[in-house]
Amino acid sequence: MASSPSPPELDALPRNSNGRRPLSIEEVCFTSAMTCFEGLLKLDPAIGTRTMFYVTKFISRTLEKTHALKDVRENLSKSVEVWIWLTRDFAAAIPSLTTRSIGPLASLNDPDKGVTPQESTTLITKNYQSLRDDLQLLIKLMHIARNLLVVPEPEIPQDLCAAAQFDQMLYQTIILCVNVTSKAYDGDILEEGARLKLSEITELYKKLLVTCLQQAHNWIAKNDRNKMSFWSTVLFDEDAIEESNLYGEFRPDVAKTEVQNWYERNSRFCPKARQLLIEYEETVARHGIPPGHLPCISPLAWNWLPEGSVRARADDASENTKITPQWKDDEPDKFKQDQAYGRVSREVDTWWLKIRDPNYDDWVVPMPTVEFAQQRTENCKANLVNRYAHSYRTEEQEVEDSVHSAEGNPVPEVSGEQDAKEGGHYAHDYNDDMIEEEDIDDDESYGEGPMSGLLTEVPNILDPKQIEALHMIVKSCILDNAGLALSRAGENLQKTRCRMFLALECGRSLLREILVFIAVWEKSEQSLIFQLTTQIVEAIHHSALIPYAWQSLRIPKDIISPAQTVLLRLVNNMFRARNADPPKPDSKEHLRDVKLLHFLFIQFRSRIVPECAALMHLQAQIRNGLCDPSDFPVDSWDMERAKDGLTQFLELLTTVNELQETRQYLIEWEASYELIVLLKGLEAGVEKATMVQPVPARSAQRQQHDAGEHDDHGYDSEDHPLAPPPPLQEPAHKFPWAGIKGQILHILAGLLQPPTGRNSPGNPEVQDQILRHNGLVSLLNCCVYDDHNRFARERVQICLKWLMDGSNAANKFLRDLVAMNPQPSPQQAAQQGVRVDGIPGEVRARVRAPDEPAPPRPNLNTVHSPSNRSLPPLTATNAGPGNPGGPSHVPVTAVLEVEVDENGEIDRDSLREHILPPIRHQPPGSGGGGDGGEGGRNRSEELLRNIMTLADEQAAAAAAGAGSGVEGGGGGGGGGGGAVANPRNRSEELLRDIITLADEAARLAMISRPGAGEDGDETEEEDFM
Repeated sequence: MASSPSPPELDALPRNSNGRRPLSIEEVCFTSAMTCFEGLLKLDPAIGTRTMFYVTKFISRTLEKTHALKDVRENLSKSVEVWIWLTRDFAAAIPSLTTRSIGPLASLNDPDKGVTPQESTTLITKNYQSLRDDLQLLIKLMHIARNLLVVPEPEIPQDLCAAAQFDQMLYQTIILCVNVTSKAYDGDILEEGARLKLSEITELYKKLLVTCLQQAHNWIAKNDRNKMSFWSTVLFDEDAIEESNLYGEFRPDVAKTEVQNWYERNSRFCPKARQLLIEYEETVARHGIPPGHLPCISPLAWNWLPEGSVRARADDASENTKITPQWKDDEPDKFKQDQAYGRVSREVDTWWLKIRDPNYDDWVVPMPTVEFAQQRTENCKANLVNRYAHSYRTEEQEVEDSVHSAEGNPVPEVSGEQDAKEGGHYAHDYNDDMIEEEDIDDDESYGEGPMSGLLTEVPNILDPKQIEALHMIVKSCILDNAGLALSRAGENLQKTRCRMFLALECGRSLLREILVFIAVWEKSEQSLIFQLTTQIVEAIHHSALIPYAWQSLRIPKDIISPAQTVLLRLVNNMFRARNADPPKPDSKEHLRDVKLLHFLFIQFRSRIVPECAALMHLQAQIRNGLCDPSDFPVDSWDMERAKDGLTQFLELLTTVNELQETRQYLIEWEASYELIVLLKGLEAGVEKATMVQPVPARSAQRQQHDAGEHDDHGYDSEDHPLAPPPPLQEPAHKFPWAGIKGQILHILAGLLQPPTGRNSPGNPEVQDQILRHNGLVSLLNCCVYDDHNRFARERVQICLKWLMDGSNAANKFLRDLVAMNPQPSPQQAAQQGVRVDGIPGEVRARVRAPDEPAPPRPNLNTVHSPSNRSLPPLTATNAGPGNPGGPSHVPVTAVLEVEVDENGEIDRDSLREHILPPIRHQPPGSGGGGDGGEGGRNRSEELLRNIMTLADEQAAAAAAGAGSGVEGGGGGGGGGGGAVANPRNRSEELLRDIITLADEAARLAMISRPGAGEDGDETEEEDFM
């Protein structure tokens, strides 16, 4: 093929007698230094210390110039000699470094000959000095190669780099760095000096790896041919075992051949790069001048070799006409068959048509019904209980079960066929494996062992700052920006590479590691890594491949895997950005988002909620004594994973619930059913936590320990054994699912709110759904204070407000519920306890009979007297479930000191010191309530302000009515005082508030004082990972 005419700017350059372009001083110094460095690495010839000093100096100086001087950078970037010498240096360095770090090259592909981490450590410490010097020079050379690609015309050095095959050396360098840095070195067995040497060499390898990734990113920037070359090298791993997956047959060997044919058809360099290469071959390589000929084994060689010397099958650059892809099955020549097709790979396109979202073109997969969800939940409960619950069974129960079995009525179990019949459309199209997977090895499902792919191990090696280049490479290869040009066949190459990314095992493994990386390093939404990963997920979403990615990230042991949890978080961040500028309801983007939400809610309905509800059901069984705690199937770590995944699903529903357009889909799909199911499961399976936690067991243990110290018994005494230490965390069957109720109530409040622009009434469709699923009782149960969900009461009030607003059925249900609860007789009321806000158990209270005289009320003048500054002692008792010792009556006396100044006014500072959180008396049976933490303190301060206001009014009233006594009167528990003036009533109200505070002081002293010094606040929970 004839070469293109020389550009004028290249012809105008001066030439020497051989026609060769003269080298600049920077080129001469740099190429000379690289020549000597190659001799050092190959030991041919031997290079002395003085020479290496100048080699290091020249390379360092060249690096500085490529950073600072644009002209030097552009001149070196267009030098073919520079790129060839860079390739030769790394070609010589890789075998040398491998031998000195992890053993001979031959041992890398043979597991039997590979060195152990201990042997590799010995090699590194032995060759520490030479490794450090060579790695420092190689890092500088890779920096220079990276800088040479940052020029106004990057396609020229990109083509020269590909022609010299420096990209192949780049891949080999990445493999070497990964092999060294991923070894599990045991630093504990090394002495301090050896450990420091090993750490320094490892960090140098990491730095070289980071620089390689940066160079690779610059090499593929805005260059589809280089992107496809890099992507195919990374994804088509020869050692990876490619198997037919569950979602459709994919033949990676066929796809690789088709990608190589596309690469050959698009192998034409830019005219300036071709001219430089032809000139180099004619003026330098042909005369035997180092560094010699360019490699001629690649399909790119025709760009610089004489026409006819090699076969050139590249497309004609002058043809810009669009072509229509045609697939000819009867074409025997694979290259011609692919050329007629025009696109990158028909294998990739066929695979994508099979596994993309089934609803991509039209609504094919409907939403599973609520009846299906109910059956699915019951199946999960039955399967979980029957598989793991075996204890607390009497002989009569065992005989009864055996009779049922003999009669042909076995306990129901989950079966794949049954699920397929109940929701066959869903099971088939979305391939949600509802079939139990007991035969799958959990260890294998977690992906232990070596991972496939060139870049898969990189997230396990680098930190968030170092790994940015990897995310930028993936984003650059698959993200389809607006206005991106299509190929002649009308193909979006970015989307094609995205499909290759998920079609191949190496790409899926890399995606999993990228997602887990965010969880491991706990990256926030503002971090660059999180934003780059969001863009990667956006690209996958544009290809309708998130459903497939979701299934590929699943781990059979988990309800939702950590990678799926992070994927949900990224999708939620993507939807949150949409809310700021929502697309039009009839736009393609809106429909694409709705279809993704449709798939995710199917997962929520058919898998997440049923399996979480099954765990909560088993928690309830254990709580009620029907199952043994040892039969609980998972540990706390698995429960944390399930809770994190459920939290992210609820976060996504919260985001979707913010817009009226998307909220309507949740209402149409009856999302309230799942929320009510979760509320019922939490109510039955998790005991509410009180604001004040009793610690009788630890107090008894401390008393026993103190008694042991007074007795001269040793630690091994059989008469006085020490109690075991308390567990570090609650067992899995007592997992609290903290914070879930608050999220559910937040979503329900959004679903119940009136349409935009209206203040009343609540949404009638959601009101009917909640009542139909008996959700009102669950909402009323949330009115009881729970320290695991501290602001649930405030949120449920909003839910009840919109539920009762405009719903006659809800109001009638509530009135009937109140009417069904008869008022207790005076004798029964006298024996009932009082539920106190934030206090476990019940407080014994006695109701005064109607004919019983009221106790004398304290005189306010007595309170103002300095000689009587305290109230009469109060007696409080406590009994109930909070006290494991059973009902008990322990008299406790609490005195509230109130300072009075010389003017007869209450000293506010002294009163503030004695203020405790207020209590709220509730009717019997309604349950305790209150706020925890800051909420309790805020109510204390509010009550304090009320008391101070009453104190001011009382002082004014006392001054106005000086000399008059305090008239008592009034009935006790239910009502108050007789016909007295309003100031007197306010004074009595002040006294009652102070007495309430004293009463609470007694209760808190009895409950929390024994363990207050040991335990502190234990309501905080560890964040996931």
